[in-house]
Amino acid sequence: MTFLKAKPVLEGKFWIVEDEGQRVGTLRKDEFSQFVLQNKDGVKIYKNKKVITNEFGDNFFIAKIIKEADNSNPKEVHGYASSTVPHNAMYDIRQKLPLFTKSKDSKSLYCAGYYVIKFDKGWVKSFCPKLITLQRYESKGPFKTDLEMKQVLSSVNK
Repeated sequence: MTFLKAKPVLEGKFWIVEDEGQRVGTLRKDEFSQFVLQNKDGVKIYKNKKVITNEFGDNFFIAKIIKEADNSNPKEVHGYASSTVPHNAMYDIRQKLPLFTKSKDSKSLYCAGYYVIKFDKGWVKSFCPKLITLQRYESKGPFKTDLEMKQVLSSVNK
């Protein structure tokens, strides 16, 4: 018997459907407040949340987004070190980058962590570069520690 769970990605709008930890599909709420389940079998539309819980059980939507309250290191964005206390912290899923701004009203995005970036003169190390720099130049990262970054830097310089 399978035990499907809807793991929220965007609270109340988008979920990853898992079967014992394995991703088996996605669920989204459309503009008509219907639920659209997409998996290997195709697409199925559910009129409301009650219809889904009738089919998959009352515990289908049990999983919640738990925001980690880690005040031990205020200079951190999603587990990566930052150069200042970050504001507007976010994670770019497509590029897999932990992003932040240096002030509340800033529009310049910085990438938390350590990187190696290939400029015209060669590969150089960087800590919390601007997002625009990573978009303009070839790079590797993010790395959580200086040591990881230095290992990659030595391998790309060979």
